[in-house]
Parts: sequence; C-alpha cells; structure tokens
Amino acid sequence: MAKYTGPKAKICRRFGENIYGNAKYDKVLSRRKFPAGQHGRVMRRKPSDYNLHLREKQKLRNTYNLLERQFSNYFKKAAKAPGVTGDNLLLLLERRLDNVVYRMGFAVTRMQARQFVNHGHFLVNGRKVDIPSYLVKGGDIIEVRPKSKGMKPLLEAMDKTEVSSPYSWLSIDKENFRGQFLSLPAISEIPVTCDLRLIVEFYSK
Repeated sequence: MAKYTGPKAKICRRFGENIYGNAKYDKVLSRRKFPAGQHGRVMRRKPSDYNLHLREKQKLRNTYNLLERQFSNYFKKAAKAPGVTGDNLLLLLERRLDNVVYRMGFAVTRMQARQFVNHGHFLVNGRKVDIPSYLVKGGDIIEVRPKSKGMKPLLEAMDKTEVSSPYSWLSIDKENFRGQFLSLPAISEIPVTCDLRLIVEFYSK
C-alpha cells in the first residue's frame, strides 16, 4: 500500500502540534513551533479562506496517514451516507483497523499500527486481517495472533501505552493481548483537533 514517506517533523511544525503521536515530535515542537522555512516569529499575511479550508483537510488527512486519493474516497463515502458528512468522515477514519490497533495501545503510532496489520499480526473475530483500511464494527474483537505475542516491537509499544483504555468505545485486555470495539464513539469523544465543517466546505467548492 502506498504511504507518505516524507519528513513528518516538518508537517508537525506546519500544524503546530504532534498529529502523529510519536514522542520525538514533541521535542521538535518544543524547540521550534513555527512552520518549517520560517525563521523565528515573523508577521505573516492573513491566510485566505481557501488556505484555511485546505489546512484543515491536510491536517486530518495527515493525522490518519492517508494519501490524497484515499482521503478523497473516504469523503465521497461519507457524503453518500445519511447524517452529517463531517461526522461520517471522522467515524469512518476511526473505524480503520490500523487506527483501532493504535487507539488500543498495541502500537505507539498509527504508522506502526499499519505495519503490524500489514504483516498479519492481528485477528478480527478470530480471523487474520492484514488490510489496514478494514472497517471495524461495534462488537468486533481485535487480538494479537498467538505467534506474534512475543514480538519485541509489539511488547515495547504495549509497555509505553496505558494498561486500560482511555476511550469509552474501546475495552482492552492487554494481559491477553486483545481488545473490543464496543460501539461507535461520539464525535465529541474523538481526540482529533480539526474543523470538520471547513473540510466539508473544501470539497463542496
């Protein structure tokens, strides 16, 4: 699967926050919070409406490590579904298997979670799933394959993350290397800082 391989620190500086969840980018932001290419704090022109819309779209897309075509396809799917398009979009992204593995604390970043899923280290309801974009449903059980439980990167990731889930829509049993996607989360519970309204407006123009 195609993926972004460029400098992620530069992207974090562009948005002024650690959208990838990797602790090393916190150090970068603590030193330089201004965007790459900008030397110190200088006055900048007020961004246009288009730039504001584009920024929010790019921020959400990069948060979930998606390429432009992938993100656009999710938006089209969200727009066709009943309900609020922006909410539908965010819920689709949260249901991705790589994101759920990350949220459950089996990986320290979404990128690492994607690699784990790609290499077939996880089961969904007892069946191996190696597609990161697989959409998890309420009640699904996600667990580490028995032969992968001794994998060093996985164990190191689990040591760095919380023992219990901080999210109400997930339950985690790290002792048994498993978790459950209980239900769809409320939009207000999802810890993503972006203006979904601006993203919808971006694609509506």
